[in-house]
Amino acid sequence: MKERIREKTAVSGRKRKLIFINLVIVCIASSMLATALTTALPAVTEDLEISVTTGQWLTSGYSLAMAVIMPLTAFLITRFPTRRLYLSGITVFIAGLVFCIAAPGFPTVMAARILQAVGSGILSSMAQVIILSIYPAEERGTAMGWYGLSIGAAPVIAPTVAGFIVDLFSWRMIFAIAAVIMTAALITAWCVFDDVLETSEKKFDVPSFLISILAFGGITLGVGNIGNYSFFSPQVLPVLLTGAVAAAVFSFRQLHIGQPFLELRILKNRNYFLSVAGSMLLYFVMMGSSVLMPLYAQSVMGYSATVSGLIVLPGSAMMAFISPFAGRMYDRLGIKILFAAGSVSMLLSCLGMFFIRTETPVVVAALWNVLRSVSVGFLMMPLVTWGTESIPGDLTAHGTALLTSLRTVAGAVGTAVFVTVMSVVSEKSVRSYGAEASMHGINVAFLCMGGVTVILLLIGIFGVRSGKKERKRQ
Repeated sequence: MKERIREKTAVSGRKRKLIFINLVIVCIASSMLATALTTALPAVTEDLEISVTTGQWLTSGYSLAMAVIMPLTAFLITRFPTRRLYLSGITVFIAGLVFCIAAPGFPTVMAARILQAVGSGILSSMAQVIILSIYPAEERGTAMGWYGLSIGAAPVIAPTVAGFIVDLFSWRMIFAIAAVIMTAALITAWCVFDDVLETSEKKFDVPSFLISILAFGGITLGVGNIGNYSFFSPQVLPVLLTGAVAAAVFSFRQLHIGQPFLELRILKNRNYFLSVAGSMLLYFVMMGSSVLMPLYAQSVMGYSATVSGLIVLPGSAMMAFISPFAGRMYDRLGIKILFAAGSVSMLLSCLGMFFIRTETPVVVAALWNVLRSVSVGFLMMPLVTWGTESIPGDLTAHGTALLTSLRTVAGAVGTAVFVTVMSVVSEKSVRSYGAEASMHGINVAFLCMGGVTVILLLIGIFGVRSGKKERKRQ
């Protein structure tokens, strides 16, 4: 049966700006909710009368739901009209916020967080695809850079803002404020959005969706449990094996059916494959360092959580600040220079942390973190833009969903791997290093990050063929 294709609507310059502003506002609100509960968790656990371990699922469960929903977004974006799907995503997110505000207990709050994750997954995937589709090739990097600023800034300021809100009001007020913002965004989107993406009528592949849940959900959950359970425990190894087997079955099925649920054949495109590999390595190191820096500040140096936040805040702010400029540089120079510069900066920052000692002023570690954050700003959104520009326009949704899913899993694996390296090295070096054992564990973990970054640098130098943008998709 031949597919019926709905053509996309042409977008004027003014409407493009209005759509972009709406995307950024929605992105900021949804991104803040991903990290806001880290500060509000004590108040939530006390109010709901649950343990911290149980309450932590409000954050980890959110991430797990995001990992499950991301592969589905490729089908949704290419199947349903843009305007209807975008408004539905906001509505689902608002429903999750309302349930959190009125929730009588933990089960309702947990269900509400899953709704928020579903809405956020749809909206974040749509945002990138829409931006890459409505802007001309020479402006995509800049637009994605400004979008990257909102992605970088929102999670950084969310815990601080949430702390003030909890102290002045209650943890439920966090969701109430977000609900007001998202409602305003819903009304605005109703007025300005058109069907800007091309869609086609195709059948929903239920087996592929169920297998993808086992694959992405299993790997993410198994890796996330490594910090709390031993590797050979029922909570880790069997879950990881289930996820790995499901991933193999999922890949085989997608490569052998006529209408894939998630198009994996785009990995044959050289530039796209390198962008995915680069993004995965970037998240592998970035997420690992984001966990180790607070451990260095609090567990090793003995500072408070507030001081720990202040140590990483300049780097996070710099990452958000540099993102628009990196997008502009990508439009003018292409990916090769950004790839190499970002990788070198990352490598230097990791090596710098290798030489940190307990007597070293923490401002030095903060400066190395700034350099590492600059490298993330140089690489994160330009890699996405470069990769998706290299594949046909009708596969952009698949490319975005696949890249986002894989880098999310890579980030989870990186966190588990580097925390394990730090812990094992610290335990085994107590006799040799004494009180410096924990610091030595941090040093070795960052040295391992440097080794991973060398691979990223080699891809940038030898893998990227041209310094200029290759605009195959106009």
